[in-house]
Amino acid sequence: MSDQDLALPIQLAAGYHRFRVSGYAGERERWRQLGEDGQRPATMVIACSDSRSGPETVFDAGPGELFIVRNVAGLVPVYAPDMLSHAASAALEFAVMALEVRSIVVMGHGRCGGIKAALEGSPMLSTSDFVGTWVAAVRDLVDGLDAADVADPARRQQALEHRSIERSVANLRTFPWIAARASAGALGLYGAWFDIALGELHGLTGSVWAPLPDA
Repeated sequence: MSDQDLALPIQLAAGYHRFRVSGYAGERERWRQLGEDGQRPATMVIACSDSRSGPETVFDAGPGELFIVRNVAGLVPVYAPDMLSHAASAALEFAVMALEVRSIVVMGHGRCGGIKAALEGSPMLSTSDFVGTWVAAVRDLVDGLDAADVADPARRQQALEHRSIERSVANLRTFPWIAARASAGALGLYGAWFDIALGELHGLTGSVWAPLPDA
């Protein structure tokens, strides 16, 4: 029997059955409350769509704890209200205005394919319908990299990953209702970067990146 003969791919169906036996069975009351009372997450995370860097895994978060938006390279656009569709901006508005989250974390990661494409000028960027336009803002950051980071390809990409996160955190402040709450101390804005190979999370304080302690 192939996946096409099933309602879901085999591995997803198997994962669902494991969830019913362990994940759901042990927290029935929590799921009931979430279903009846709705969600009230304190934190929103904007992360990359990369399958290796799930925020729920990195932060060991349970159901209802994080409001998550994932897109290519984990980018936050500038505030630009118009009649077009803006998925990331709509999610920000809902999280801040409706859910009243108290923190927004922009989380990038190492070896990001979207950042690499922007850095190296992948042919896909000129032929894609959407990706090239989406990462154009990252390409604008390449020329601003420090000379010390340019010679080493790995260091260069990591530097651009950091710069992209910093730009996204700055872009958060272009949304008036985010800037107002951040200035009032009601909303914290954070940058984080996850090293997939080492399992390390680095945080941004001011303009300095440093790994968080394990405990």
